Formats: sequence, structure tokens, C-alpha cells
Amino acid sequence: QVQLVESGGGLVQAGGSLRLSCAASGRTFSSYAMGWFRQAPGKEREFVATINRSGGSTYYADSVKGRFTISRDNAKNTVYLQMNSLKPEDTAVYYCAANRNGNSNIKMGAYTYWGQGTQVTVSS
Repeated sequence: QVQLVESGGGLVQAGGSLRLSCAASGRTFSSYAMGWFRQAPGKEREFVATINRSGGSTYYADSVKGRFTISRDNAKNTVYLQMNSLKPEDTAVYYCAANRNGNSNIKMGAYTYWGQGTQVTVSS
């Protein structure tokens, strides 16, 4: 089993920035594609960003493109989500997830392992 632990969430004003981290256990982190998803109150969990196992390919939801950046450091078993120019509509619990296939994927069903989530709240 892969354990994922998110951190870095918090309260920030609109226009501000946060950097989320997801630390993974195990020795096979570099074999997994990773994704970030979020879920706002009363809404379905939605795709945010994904990165393939090498970090050479990324993909973003249209709603965050140009503002968020996903990256990974395989030596540290960690994936990051740098969030800039935050908007109130970005408020949600953010989850990281691991896809053992190794290829990036925008669908929740492709991911086997999930973290506990970290709250991001953006105020006006």
C-alpha cells in the first residue's frame, strides 16, 4: 500500500499563493503518475492537475491552467502543487492521488491511492 499525506493548505486572500505538498511512502514513487483533485462543499470531486512518473508531462484543468503548477521530486517522494492567483472558487479540500500505471490521467478512477486531503480556503 502507498500512503500519501498532504500538507500546506490554509486560509489565503484572493490573489495570494499556496504551495501544497504530498509526501508518499514506499520505494516505488517514481513509478507512479500523480494527480491533484479537489472537492468543494456540495460538489463532486474534480480533477485539478496530473503529472507522469518522470515529471516530463503535465496536464491541468482549464479552471487552473496558467495559475497552478504541478511538479515532483522523485528523490524526495514528494509531489507539489504551486497555486498562484488564487480565487474564492478555488476553495476546496485538495487531495493527492497515485496512479500505478505511470501515465497521467484526469479521471479519478485511474488512481488507486489517495491522501486524506488538505483544506484550502480563499477569501475575498
